[in-house]
Amino acid sequence: MMNQRSVLSRRRLLLSVLAGALLTGCGGPGPVYPGPETLPLLDGSRTRSITPENPTGEPGQGGRAHPDSTLDSRATNARAADSLGQGWKVRPFIAVQAGETVTLMDADGPGTIRHIWMVEGLSRDHVLRFYWDGEQAPSVEVPAPDFFAVGHERFAPVNSQMVAVNPANSLNCFWPMPFRHHAKITFTNQSDKELRLLAYQITYSLGKIPRNTAYFHAQWRQADTRTQNPYVILDGVQGRGKYAGTFLAWTQQTDNNWFGEGEIKFFIDGDREFPTICGTGTEDYFLGSYGFPQSYSGLYSGTTLPAHEADSLPNRWSLYRWHVLDPITFGKDLKVTIQALGWWRSAENKYRKLNDHISSVAYWYQTEPHAPFPAWDTPEQNGNK
Repeated sequence: MMNQRSVLSRRRLLLSVLAGALLTGCGGPGPVYPGPETLPLLDGSRTRSITPENPTGEPGQGGRAHPDSTLDSRATNARAADSLGQGWKVRPFIAVQAGETVTLMDADGPGTIRHIWMVEGLSRDHVLRFYWDGEQAPSVEVPAPDFFAVGHERFAPVNSQMVAVNPANSLNCFWPMPFRHHAKITFTNQSDKELRLLAYQITYSLGKIPRNTAYFHAQWRQADTRTQNPYVILDGVQGRGKYAGTFLAWTQQTDNNWFGEGEIKFFIDGDREFPTICGTGTEDYFLGSYGFPQSYSGLYSGTTLPAHEADSLPNRWSLYRWHVLDPITFGKDLKVTIQALGWWRSAENKYRKLNDHISSVAYWYQTEPHAPFPAWDTPEQNGNK
């Protein structure tokens, strides 16, 4: 007879296999969302990675560039390897000219992007756009630093499950991004200055995608709350999906009293005047309480700029909240807003509407096609960082 330990071990193995089967739609290789428990499972997927050293990610094509002494020495495509030859870090970075758009990824599926690492100038003049399965309008359109939870073009460490930002400006994300037929990622330098160093690595796995898999989306917005309050984080979403995260870069412009009393609201599946989900305060939504007395960075939430920056105006906050364990599901439409509401320190102790500036990134998964994104100001027009 099997002892109790053997029975428990077999049950754990069975649960792991069942979990893998559920994640893959009961047939197809590779769980879409791997975790530590799935690492021992051989799922038949194939790993690829795109870098400047292997722009296509194809097998056996990495590190094939030859030194080229005719190239401009300012370009960061490794003139330092001129005397070393092929295979010796010849093209680890690229330069992006002013006004230029470069394609970082152009790959066929089916597959899932697992990790993106990037080093750029921490500028909102640098814009990322992601296109799934040949669509003409991007599903992701966000300034590069904000996409990685870096607000105001100011570095701050982030140590979370979905995003990691490490000194000095290493930008990482682990959002799973499945695609069925094709994935394309572009990087646009909208500034009037050359970006001399763009380093990146996009790691993805090739393997079947379950039928009920939705596509990753991210959208950037910005507004002054004197003209838009409540501030709109996301609107116009149509289709089925899950809301997965929020990043806010919040600037207090006229008042350095406490700013975080506003409620976040999720209008789901036909809600109009009143939402289905209504929070109780800004610091509550970002999993804090009684203000943000110090910066913190956790698995699912954080306020990352130093707290002492609250002493004078403009006062800048970078706040993230990932709905990994508590996604907001919707069946046909979604709108997300947050109030710019402060605490007026007076004898009355009243709430007060604020004249602040907010920029945001909303992250969600949904079925395609997605509704058109609203046009947003170019970085040159957006003077408020």
